[in-house]
Amino acid sequence: MSVQGYGNDNGYQPRTEILDELTQKIGSNGSGEVHLAAVNKAKPPTTVSKAVVLAGGRGTRLAPYTSILPKPLMPVGDRSILELVVDQLELAGISDITFCVGYLSHLIRAVFDHRDNEGVEIDYVHEHEAMGTAGPLRLVGDLDETFIAMNGDVLTNLDYAELVRYHRQHGNVLTIATHDRRIKIDYGVLHLQQLGVNGHAQHRITEFQEKPEIVSSVSMGVYVMEPSVIDFVPEGQAFDLPDLVQALLRANQPVGAFKYDGLWFDIGRKEDYERAVAEWFAHSDEGAEEPEGHVFTEAV
Repeated sequence: MSVQGYGNDNGYQPRTEILDELTQKIGSNGSGEVHLAAVNKAKPPTTVSKAVVLAGGRGTRLAPYTSILPKPLMPVGDRSILELVVDQLELAGISDITFCVGYLSHLIRAVFDHRDNEGVEIDYVHEHEAMGTAGPLRLVGDLDETFIAMNGDVLTNLDYAELVRYHRQHGNVLTIATHDRRIKIDYGVLHLQQLGVNGHAQHRITEFQEKPEIVSSVSMGVYVMEPSVIDFVPEGQAFDLPDLVQALLRANQPVGAFKYDGLWFDIGRKEDYERAVAEWFAHSDEGAEEPEGHVFTEAV
């Protein structure tokens, strides 16, 4: 009998070992239960009813975990991230959810086919080949009103109702939820000025910064869209969200940003996932108030 697993530089790791390792990373509050109400405080419902959840990626940076689980099914306590996402959307008044699935989609179906989804209706759109982060929107039917689109691995307590209100207040066709991310540069950074001296290029140093931090507004993977944006997504080919934003900007369409400084985790890498699980449980157990999101009106 063969044992499937994941190959790496250190040899072949059986799937059973991967599961054992993964199990040790979760359930940090003892019971393994995530108290969603403590992390995601009661918020007013949104005025939209539809959401598209992008859950078809391979999550290669989280290997070997994602050799046996699609990234949205990575566990946080006794539930997967995707289950938390659906619960949050339901609490926000979303009743119509479409999963865009591809890699290991049968596992996502198995989880939600055997789960109580009484408050929401879940449909599936299958990507037979990689369509990018915006391409799958072309496959979803009945997007005839304002809707939320988001990645299936987003761990946040974002107020979706406030995000939608901001989107409509500023008349955007697309609004991106953003978070400030600090990026540490591990080197001394030189600022140079190029001078021309006797026909030869010469560089003068104007500033020296030792291991600076750069603060950038990054996408949280949560969007509010108007149906008109679908017209900018080409049919039958891969197309990413940055491509969609550029197409909208070229057409002078209003694209806005909702800046949020509350709880949000990027779980792209193994160490990020482990830290996110620990901090999520810490906020869940403490029930501490999270800072409210604030907004700015400049277009991106």
